Amino acid sequence: MPLPYEGIRVVEFTHMVMGPTCGMVLADLGAEVIKIEPIGHGRSGDSTRQLIGSGAGFFPLFNRNKKSVALDLQTPEGKEAALRLIATADIVSENFKAGTMKKLGLDYETLKKLNSRLIYVSLKGFLPGPYEHRTALDEVVQMMGGLAYMTGRPGDPLRAGSSVNDIMGGMFGAMGAMAALAQRAQTGVGQEVQSALFENNVLLVAQHMLQYQLTGKAAEPMPARISAWAIYDVFEVKDGEQIFLAVVSDTAWKVFCEVFDFADLLSDDRLTSNNARVQERSWLIPLLRERLCVHSSAHLSEVFEKNALPYAPITAPHELLNDIHLKATGGLAPLSMNDGQEIQTVLLPLTLNHQRLKVRSPVPRLGEHNTEILSGLGYDTQQIEKLSESLPETLNQHINAPARKG
Repeated sequence: MPLPYEGIRVVEFTHMVMGPTCGMVLADLGAEVIKIEPIGHGRSGDSTRQLIGSGAGFFPLFNRNKKSVALDLQTPEGKEAALRLIATADIVSENFKAGTMKKLGLDYETLKKLNSRLIYVSLKGFLPGPYEHRTALDEVVQMMGGLAYMTGRPGDPLRAGSSVNDIMGGMFGAMGAMAALAQRAQTGVGQEVQSALFENNVLLVAQHMLQYQLTGKAAEPMPARISAWAIYDVFEVKDGEQIFLAVVSDTAWKVFCEVFDFADLLSDDRLTSNNARVQERSWLIPLLRERLCVHSSAHLSEVFEKNALPYAPITAPHELLNDIHLKATGGLAPLSMNDGQEIQTVLLPLTLNHQRLKVRSPVPRLGEHNTEILSGLGYDTQQIEKLSESLPETLNQHINAPARKG
């Protein structure tokens, strides 16, 4: 089955997470995404390639299904090559700090004069306004945007355990590009699309903003909140294991009490409705902790699943590599790294015609596609070698080698 954006060419000037996520979504959906990576003047591509620790997974996750072209944009020749490539593009995306692309002459106002059909996706920390000059990171906007306040305990703000704004901000950038493509089909004219970390974060906490306006009560941080449901918590059970258990309706409460023989709770007049049980949590939850702690996590999981009650064993991210559901549904796929190592990556959480979107090409080496792309723009071998001369020697040897296939 042809992919939706086959034939669409994207040229991205991106690094870190937000910009590459936008390109990954479009690439997975079939677009040809060409990643321009900087070389020369001490630079060796997207700096995310060299990250360690919690950043080690960034580059391979968000840059699959892409082609890498390495250019020194500080030279007239490198900039000219970029402009030639942009002339063939449907979409240009970038997530560098404000003013960077303008200094290079690669901002939207300049490029739209060369191609009125161009769609330009700008992914920033903030949309234009009083904060736009600030340097933003995911953690910065989580702290100033209410998410860290809601995640941590009172007085102890805590960032979410993933780059939620970077990833979602990139996704919204891709959605904006899709909308602009649809509009261009009607008008024949491109446009600038903007997506930002801070505004994305505000959407994540918007429910709490509306809650305050509707109830007059500010939302408490999640660990201290008054839950909407009486039984909606993590329980420590046999052998020190933990499991999340939820009983969120009156029907579910009846089932829960029956399967565990809690007849006294089922007949208690103080617990006849969910809202009533919420009011009694101060003694109800400690009592349930005491009664449930004799059971193993496996037994509770079996009982809850058999009776269609929500539950979840507490799982670390690395344990998901062996998740039977992800394996059965094709949510994990092999990905080849630059050193030949093969790892498992996570696919987009959607299907088209009941099919997952595949990894079609491995993580690109820096400048791996210089020959393929630049020759398509009319450059000869000598010119390509000149444009690629700032590549590290171990990478430069690949310039005239055929590109790998997934």
